[in-house]
Amino acid sequence: MRGNKNFSNTTFTRRVDRESGRHHTPRSMPEPAICEQCGSIYKNRRWTAGNDVRIDEGKSRVVPCPACKQENTGDVRGFVFLDGSFFVDHQNEIENLLRNETERAAEDNVLARIIEWRQGEGHKLTLTTTTEHLAQRLAHSLEKAFGGEVRYDFSHENKLARVSWKREH
Repeated sequence: MRGNKNFSNTTFTRRVDRESGRHHTPRSMPEPAICEQCGSIYKNRRWTAGNDVRIDEGKSRVVPCPACKQENTGDVRGFVFLDGSFFVDHQNEIENLLRNETERAAEDNVLARIIEWRQGEGHKLTLTTTTEHLAQRLAHSLEKAFGGEVRYDFSHENKLARVSWKREH
């Protein structure tokens, strides 16, 4: 018997990944592998920094890592927009904070990188990142260090983050 409700639990349940992992390869690639651009190493089904792991270079494949592929194709997962008069007065401090936070993020995930730094174009500075988590992390560190207003916007499927930080004076 059908109830009087016009909705059900499935109406409000949202799938996070509708693409079902289309961006992942169907099988894991053979190990070990070295990234031809950044020198990261793929071993034990994980990408790590090239200076941490020793491998036999004669047996390893040379391929681009996922982050380098994203940089080459322009596949962006996060935007960080910085604006306000405070940014103009403290630009060097803010850029140093962003670089340091990116280096700390790379310790946890070597594939989390800033793809591009763009000056101007409606905002004082626009950053593009390889992961949506890095965009969130950068904005959170700005808010924690300098205050200001942060706004987080996500795409429908949570695969793209747009984060805005603004502070006046």
